[in-house]
Amino acid sequence: MARKIIGGAFQSLDGVMQAPGGPTEDWTGGFPYGGWSFSFWDEAMGNAMGGLFGGPFDLLLGRKTYEIFAAHWPYVGEDEPIGAAFDAANKYVVTHSDAPLEWQNSHHVPTIDAVAAIKAGDGPDILIQGSTTLYPQLFAAGLIDRLFVMTFPVVLGTGKRLFGPATPGFAMKLVSHEVSTTGVTMTTYEPAGEVPIGSFQQKEPSEREVARQARMKAEG
Repeated sequence: MARKIIGGAFQSLDGVMQAPGGPTEDWTGGFPYGGWSFSFWDEAMGNAMGGLFGGPFDLLLGRKTYEIFAAHWPYVGEDEPIGAAFDAANKYVVTHSDAPLEWQNSHHVPTIDAVAAIKAGDGPDILIQGSTTLYPQLFAAGLIDRLFVMTFPVVLGTGKRLFGPATPGFAMKLVSHEVSTTGVTMTTYEPAGEVPIGSFQQKEPSEREVARQARMKAEG
């Protein structure tokens, strides 16, 4: 049975994923809202995350997220089960750098084609955490099988986004949904092909509408 690649993301209402865990997690671009997810956590969210990490898994990470994780999870102590699970998992790090990956069970992955080869091999499902730069490339290559998104009721206005530049257009099918006591929506989606296109416009538009469209087309 083929392995699946499952994206797990925390995002704001406007799609920002950057630094949900703390003020000093990621200052890139002068980001001022690090730690924006902390105040919303409840039992339902904990249970949902437990389901995501409940079975065997490997991790797929971008270099910056890997560095954040490698400086945190090996040091959380034996009482933190996620830390032990992350330690044991194979960690596939998409990076052009040859710098050593010192966290145990970590592996360089130079290209998205190499990710496809890993996905086609044997092993457990592969989970993505953070790693905003990977999503556009993985979606373009058709490599993501499922997306689990926690959307928090905050608008941040700036920061790294889940669907960043170069993300292709596509449709998704809602598989499950739940709402936490704090207003966080927890949704699971699977890819559903191309964006379906239709129209509410008149079959015979007015002269004014024809002129408007021509003007917009000319303005680019």
